Amino acid sequence: MLNNLYDTRALQARDAAHHWHPFTDSAGLAAEGTRVIVGGDGVWIEDSEGNRILDGMAGLWCVQVGHSRVEIADAVHAQMSRLAYYNTFFKTSHPPVIELAEKVASLAPAHMNRVFFTGSGSESNDTVIRLVRRYWDLQGKPKKKTIIARHNGYHGSTIGGASLGGMGPMHAEGDLPIPGILHIAQPYWFAEGGDLSPAEFGLKAARALEAAIDAFGEDRIAAFIAEPIQGAGGVIIPPDTYWPEIARICRERDILLVADEVICGFGRLGTWFGSQHFGIEPDLMPIAKGLSSGYLPIGGVIIADRVAQVMDTGGEFHHGYTYSGHPAACAAALANLAIIERENLVERVRTDVGPYLQKKWLALGDHPLVGEARMVGLMGALELVPQKTPRAQRFATPQGDVGTLARDISIRNGLIMRGVRDSLILSPPLVITHEEIDELIVRAARTLDETYAELKTRGLITG
Repeated sequence: MLNNLYDTRALQARDAAHHWHPFTDSAGLAAEGTRVIVGGDGVWIEDSEGNRILDGMAGLWCVQVGHSRVEIADAVHAQMSRLAYYNTFFKTSHPPVIELAEKVASLAPAHMNRVFFTGSGSESNDTVIRLVRRYWDLQGKPKKKTIIARHNGYHGSTIGGASLGGMGPMHAEGDLPIPGILHIAQPYWFAEGGDLSPAEFGLKAARALEAAIDAFGEDRIAAFIAEPIQGAGGVIIPPDTYWPEIARICRERDILLVADEVICGFGRLGTWFGSQHFGIEPDLMPIAKGLSSGYLPIGGVIIADRVAQVMDTGGEFHHGYTYSGHPAACAAALANLAIIERENLVERVRTDVGPYLQKKWLALGDHPLVGEARMVGLMGALELVPQKTPRAQRFATPQGDVGTLARDISIRNGLIMRGVRDSLILSPPLVITHEEIDELIVRAARTLDETYAELKTRGLITG
């Protein structure tokens, strides 16, 4: 424990009085009290009580290079001392946004050379809706406006992003989705695969796209959008057969393929982009999070040449944001990408820390509480079950209660993991060391043991 320099109770009271948190039951949080984070260093964060906690979620999937990298702070300070802000409207640009656009294009797949900047992943996906529909208008196919997405996918919480996402609780608030969005099944073999093999189920899930196109009409379908691996949905890793079949359908049916890289991009899977891990060539890639490691808000959409060439024929594109290409955010992103390249973090995830963590993480699948352990790169999940057979057995409690219990126990054990339904998910900074991975696994195993014991006490595990 470090010396406590903060009055936690006072901070919690002020927070409850004035701060409305995202995705939160405000009354419940006010009664419980917030966790106040006051510092960070590498893969560790510190709360106002002096507890040092391993940040197993990299902030919110984003802090690739770890906390408190002075190089990024220095780059932002230097840029803000020179030009803190100017917009990119009205035939205007500035050096940081030019350099960042060039840099991102150099990292993207060879067929993608243009970037439209936003302030977040949600804004990026709203931009996707505008881009896709304008593209088909310019192609003389104005009926092609409907976008197909997936149940339990996540694409942000703006009206457009939440509509693209397939989260039921979000759709229940605010009359979502907006018109022109359809949803198909997700490739979630553990919970929904039944008696099919992963390979068989992957093809079945992909062909739900083809069925939706046939039902609605190919002349009305504009695009399909999906995360390479579903993040907020619970780290749903599709079977190997899934993405090649999706790519085939999009190509043959003349619909745009949009890979939401907000979480998977910038090294998370051991490739610069998740699309590369799965061997697909998207037409649009929304990005954010790892672009700046969360040091400043910035996002964007990487655009395939064939889409950009059509958009260039249409005159003014009436779309943009005050902070598109913000100079200081661009400086943070450039410094962040320089660190990722200099420290070979993408290769390190692919060949070193990724395999090292995967071996230990998958071994947690032997725990009696775990129905499945899965991981790609530094992105994994543990499915929590009352018994291992039959697969995907569920607890006799409302879905999510066990996941929330396990998450709270994990944080008490000094490890941030996230509870999604009755599972725990993990996505640590790319700079994590072998020694820190060893400590992470110790804390995760302790969490499983303590959760299992508590569930037995409550009579939810009887075996």
